Amino acid sequence: QVQLVESGGGLVQPGGSLRLSCAASGFGFSIYTMNWYRQAPGAERELVAAITSAGGITWYADSVKDRFTIFRDNAKNTVYLQMNSLKPEDTAVYSCNAQWIKSYWGQGTQVTVSS
Repeated sequence: QVQLVESGGGLVQPGGSLRLSCAASGFGFSIYTMNWYRQAPGAERELVAAITSAGGITWYADSVKDRFTIFRDNAKNTVYLQMNSLKPEDTAVYSCNAQWIKSYWGQGTQVTVSS
């Protein structure tokens, strides 16, 4: 059974940090490109960050570049999103996605940035 389980979301003040985790099981994690998406209320889902299977190439949306870092541990079947200098506009449900021949999604974790 394929599972992607996100954790690490919560409420944080502007300027704060959070680290999201996405634990994968039931498929060949190490050969999949892993992505983090987010969706704010009333907005379309947007790709935030991506990392290739071996972790050699990463990509970031302009809105999070230099603040967010995506990395993965293939031995633990886990991908992470380190989020620093958080802003209220980062508030959204964050979901991880595994992409190769098939595409798998997690259920999402809420991140709220507010004072």
